[in-house]
This record gives sequence, C-alpha cells and structure tokens, in this order.
Amino acid sequence: MNPAPITVVGLGPMGRAMAGALLRAGHPVTVWNRTPARADELVLAGATRAAGPADAVTASPLTILSLTDYPAMYDILGGLPAGALAGRDLVNLSSDTPAASRAAAEWAGDRGARFLTGGVMVPAPAIGQPGAHAYYSGPEELFAAHAPALRVIGETRYLGADPGLAQLFYQAQLDVFLTALSALLHATALVTAAGVPASDFLPDAMGMLTGIPDMVGDGASVAAALEAGRHPGDLSTTRMMGATAAHILRTSEESGVDRELPAAVASHYGRAIAAGHGARNWTALYEVIRARPQ
Repeated sequence: MNPAPITVVGLGPMGRAMAGALLRAGHPVTVWNRTPARADELVLAGATRAAGPADAVTASPLTILSLTDYPAMYDILGGLPAGALAGRDLVNLSSDTPAASRAAAEWAGDRGARFLTGGVMVPAPAIGQPGAHAYYSGPEELFAAHAPALRVIGETRYLGADPGLAQLFYQAQLDVFLTALSALLHATALVTAAGVPASDFLPDAMGMLTGIPDMVGDGASVAAALEAGRHPGDLSTTRMMGATAAHILRTSEESGVDRELPAAVASHYGRAIAAGHGARNWTALYEVIRARPQ
C-alpha cells in the first residue's frame, strides 16, 4: 500500500522536520508557509509547494498543522472558501490550551472536517528518531486511520476522545520541563553571584536532575501515593523541606538573585504546613496545589 499524501502547514523548525521525515518515509508531501522560502529545501527534496492555504488543504486528505498557536490556524484556514475543509482531516500539533483544542475541534466539525489534537514531546532534531513520541486525542477512528503516518513523526500515544487531553498532557509535561529549566538557571545564578564559574556547578546540577527518580521513586509509586492521599513522611517531611525552601529564598534575596521562583516554592511548603501537613511527606504539597471540586 502506497503511503498516503499529507499536507504540512507551518514550516518552522518542527514543521520542516516533520515534513522531511514524511518525505523520507515515502509520503507525497505538500507544504505551505506564510514565508514561502521556508519550503525551499523541502521542495528540493521532493515536496510540492502549494500556492496558498486552500490549495494546501485540498491537496491531501490529511493536513498536519505546526503553528505557533491555535489562533494562527484560524488566521490561515478561517478565510478558505466554503466547503474547502469538508471531508478533510486536520491534525493540529500546535501548542495551546486544552480549551482551545476543544473549541477548535468544534470549529472544524462545523466546517465538515475531522479534528485530532496532538502534542509532540521532542524538539525538532529528534523528530522521527528513536524515543520521539507524541500525544493524540480526538475521535479514535480518526486516530486509527492516520496512526501509520503519525508514527513516522514518533511513537503515538492515544489518550482518548476528548480533544483537550493531548494538549493537557503536553502542557503538563512542559510544566515540568520549563520549571526545571528555570530552576537550573536560578541555581546557577546563585552560584555565579558568589563569583564561582557556572562550569564548576552545572555538571553536578545536571546530575541532580537525572537523579530525581532515584531519590523520590518512580512515577507509578508517586502516583499511587497521590491517588491514595498517602504522605507518610518517614524519610523527609514537609516541615523539614520547607525549612530548606525558606533558606533558598533567603539566599536568593541576600545574593541579589531573582526571588520569584523560590518564593513560589516556599509558598507551597508554607501553605502545606499551615494546613497541617508539616509531619507528612513532600507529596502532601499536592493537597494545597490541586484543584478542588467546584
């Protein structure tokens, strides 16, 4: 069976990487970008350059969108002629909120298109490489129809029919990633404020990041504790770790380093202690962070 034709709209680094991977896998690929020159290398590799968004979408049964956010999709596709999206399948791999994904699925459905949300969890150079993966959500039959092509981008992880789920997982994973990056830079700023070169500190700091699972347990064990509300505190307590959080905040202030990140962390511990969780494990912070039933 010949690989299916696919259109890629949006040719930033991620879009170009996905279009290139699909070309190498034998898919006929049509591309379009508001800056036409971004398609040049792909055209040389065999892609077809669409004259405009309407030509791009109608060239293939499946269009993959790789844009800055969901409003960019509306800017590009909102002005298409009536019926241009009817019978087409859209996979939006742009970043936005779960609510934006649900609204977009409804918008696409109103125009006769089927809509799948995706979140790619690797940077552009890793597209199509071992370890690459992406979350998807939306109609299961739509995901199943295009899973072979989507696996060219990376391992597919289907989450369910709710079109907001893929973006929820994507944003939650990046919450961990972005916070860790900010913490890494903040910690480095503490050290360099004392005149110590960053190169003396960062190798050990990177080891701290990769060693966290060994210190706190794997995801399954932490999840079980959170779901059961079990926070025994037999190795470390919220009160003990909260004292460290306060020390980091004071060190930041004394060093002239930005205080916002350590202040937020110290606030979590302070509120958990005030709520009576001082003798419990650090996971008790979850009880003051999590959403409450409305």
